[in-house]
Amino acid sequence: MVEGSIPALITPFRDGMVDERTFAELVERQIAGGSSALVPVGTTGESATLSHEEHQRVTELCIEVAAGRVPVIAGCGSNSTVEAISLLQHAEGAGADAALVVCPYYNKPSQAGLIAHYTALAEATTLPILIYNIPGRSVVDMSVETMATLARLPNIIGVKDATGSIVRVSLQRAACGPDFVQLSGNDETALAFNVTGGVGCISVTANVAPDLCAQFQAACMAGDYATARDFNDMLIPLHLALFSDCSPGPTKYAMFKLGLLPSMEMRLPLVAPSAASRAQVDAALAHAGLRAVR
Repeated sequence: MVEGSIPALITPFRDGMVDERTFAELVERQIAGGSSALVPVGTTGESATLSHEEHQRVTELCIEVAAGRVPVIAGCGSNSTVEAISLLQHAEGAGADAALVVCPYYNKPSQAGLIAHYTALAEATTLPILIYNIPGRSVVDMSVETMATLARLPNIIGVKDATGSIVRVSLQRAACGPDFVQLSGNDETALAFNVTGGVGCISVTANVAPDLCAQFQAACMAGDYATARDFNDMLIPLHLALFSDCSPGPTKYAMFKLGLLPSMEMRLPLVAPSAASRAQVDAALAHAGLRAVR
């Protein structure tokens, strides 16, 4: 079972190149902080601006550093089925434990196209696959009925749901069965998501506060929602602040302020967060009891 606090890892850069040393340090910090799995090269990892070689190297590095201590769920999405298969097969060969595959973006496939896409992926790998449904970025929204069809495939094991709709959790639970893994893709709704049947979150905030996010999820998994609410109250301003400008800009800013990154470097077309966003992040860090060193 994949559950708990699962960071969608940022990709640090130094002078335009992937900063492998810092990335390895961040992986170690996540494991020490109690994260239950790791997702490299997702949206938060700026996968859209990585070359294929960089994408593969970051996946490999995450697997090497994790060394089997926690599962690695490799980002393998593309709007090209052939390209997604290539990423899946690389991740499988590198030793990933599962794959996260976003609904094809930009070309807006029909529900039949989504079924054909994920069926082809499932047939091309033995890796367990998590569907990533994020209509705000991919434009297409996978229906509950389509997800139920795909859930019948043996290695389609669950979904990262970033629709923001809490009712989807109940509908997908009814359609796909209670063993279908449902992970929130939105930190700010993770509490309600878990109450209605979710089992964790693929989290942006966990980059900044892995221990707090892990403790929050542990409380949820134990059914201790009074404690979970306390953690949620502590973290909710940070959840919102990290999306106060284009992601992952505010997240890299927060990590820079905490001394976890040597710089906030991103790749164009992403730029540093605005002054207003930085002020919101600063206030949220203080609210969560996270002490800035810069």
